[in-house]
Amino acid sequence: MPPSLADIFLSEVLGTATLTLLGCGVVANALLARTKGFAGGPLFINFGWGLAVFAGVYVAYASGAHLNPAVTVGLAVSGSDYAPGVPVTLGTTLVYFAAEMLGGFLGAVVCWLAYKKHFDATEDGPTKLGVFSTGPEVRSYGWNVLTEVIATFVLVLVILLFGNNPAQLGALPVALLVVGIGASLGGPTGYAINPARDLGPRIAHALLPLRGKGSSDWSYAWVPVVGPLLGGALAGLVFHVMPEVAAAAA
Repeated sequence: MPPSLADIFLSEVLGTATLTLLGCGVVANALLARTKGFAGGPLFINFGWGLAVFAGVYVAYASGAHLNPAVTVGLAVSGSDYAPGVPVTLGTTLVYFAAEMLGGFLGAVVCWLAYKKHFDATEDGPTKLGVFSTGPEVRSYGWNVLTEVIATFVLVLVILLFGNNPAQLGALPVALLVVGIGASLGGPTGYAINPARDLGPRIAHALLPLRGKGSSDWSYAWVPVVGPLLGGALAGLVFHVMPEVAAAAA
């Protein structure tokens, strides 16, 4: 029996919250003052995010474990169902989007609670923002969008080729894919590759009573939303026009 819209909503909220809690958590562990994992480095963060995806996929198994509006868009454009028995409709799409965004926000809030004293001990505002959301090493909006398009295209196309949705193929391949994307394409922008992972925590950063937090960098906030959505849509389109490959992967 396919999941109800309420089941889909709860599944995606919990799965995306798990993803964001563990993903933002590894960044907090690496960046914030007086943590056990301080200065763990980019590979430490990449593997942490991969394992965050691993956990999130299992938590959201019932809904197809999108955890990411870009994955939702890619599945819709590809012609696939969102999960077994869950068709692509306006209603189901809005439920996925709302759940993913709420989950991203809630996971970031719980991460802040876990690291409250370390946020207090960290003086640099941009470092605190870096726990919640991404930012470019070289700010050039057009090139930053392109980086996010490329990285998300790889993510979504490979997921589709794996087996139409993350839950059907198991969590480990998707987790390793995220680690690989982070190591290979994460340098310019921090590889958001997920609007919910970036915008939800950025809203949390803006609302939470973080001491000396500084700006939430709203001038950049559209980049990790638009870039991943474009990359996901492009991946879905490419998958859709590859009938032989799509048939073999289905």
